[in-house]
Amino acid sequence: MAWKWGGGVPEYPGGLNLQHSIEYWLTLDLLASEQGAPTPCGAVRVRDAAAADVVFVPFFASLSFNRHSKVVPPARASQDRALQRRLLEYLVSRPEWRRSGGRDHVVLAHHPNGMLDARYKLWPCVFVLCDFGRYPPSVASLDKDVIAPYRHVVPNFVNDSAGYDDRPTLLYFQGAIYRKDGGFIRQELYYLLKDEKDVHFSFGSVVGNGIEQATQGMRASKFCLNIAGDTPSSNRLFDSIVSHCVPIIISDEIELPFEDVLDYSKFCIIVRGEDAVKKGFLMNLIKGISREDWTRMWNRLKEVEGHFEYQYPSQNDDAVQMIWKAIARKVPSIRLKVNRLRRFSRFETNRMDETPTRSPWLESQAS
Repeated sequence: MAWKWGGGVPEYPGGLNLQHSIEYWLTLDLLASEQGAPTPCGAVRVRDAAAADVVFVPFFASLSFNRHSKVVPPARASQDRALQRRLLEYLVSRPEWRRSGGRDHVVLAHHPNGMLDARYKLWPCVFVLCDFGRYPPSVASLDKDVIAPYRHVVPNFVNDSAGYDDRPTLLYFQGAIYRKDGGFIRQELYYLLKDEKDVHFSFGSVVGNGIEQATQGMRASKFCLNIAGDTPSSNRLFDSIVSHCVPIIISDEIELPFEDVLDYSKFCIIVRGEDAVKKGFLMNLIKGISREDWTRMWNRLKEVEGHFEYQYPSQNDDAVQMIWKAIARKVPSIRLKVNRLRRFSRFETNRMDETPTRSPWLESQAS
């Protein structure tokens, strides 16, 4: 991506797939760091790789999957797979990769199906992901990787004064009800909650006026359900946060962005799946939350929502800057791994192939 400073910034070409657009925002911020942009620039681009803490890989994996994952005859493989292969060939040929084995490379693959093939070769890298739902522990983990928020789809609730009494709906959910894998809990909750008083639980999507309906619904609700879908996370959590609708998170395997510096218990209710599907459990829990406790969480949502905001120019502690800081916190660990890798570098030895075994089950979830 390149543009002439002062001539405008190119828009993200992903359309409705904007929720997985982190490659765009971080690349934009990094390029702006050397063009005099009005931004805090938590990360600064350097031209000498030896002076860099990490190597940023500006491959738009989510966009590649969304645009090029279908096989177009007479081709036998998708363009997305071809792009991944070319990326791998380029990276491993570089001295920066050989110096660290890729351990100091930052790879953005926010869409759960992004880098579906290359991830098994890029496993030493620092991945920036939405969750670990389709990654085996040998490829991705909190030890080395960063969880980043989705970009919210609904607009921000500016100047929100809709407090407890101004939100008539107790509990809100609108989205796909029937999902595969971990999303089966949505169906169970639907049958448990669909007839409850002051509960809105219905099918919905982003097509048509779906976003407008969701915006109005969340802003009129005290609590918003955030249930695991095909993977442990979804953008609905971040739509809830910017709508100041207290999130009820039901996802046993979810990892939350920036949880090492944010206490989600101050503005979310997190429920185990096995408890949520017990008859009456969820409604009793929600009804037991006092007006005062709800108001404290509502106020906290308004304080933290900026941490989940992608924007250009980036601002202090917005999503872009929070991601850079999360990556920076990985640097000491990266240096330890690279230094340990160099212990015997003066000796020529035959190394075993450390590539993790591919998981047919995980790959089937992407289809």
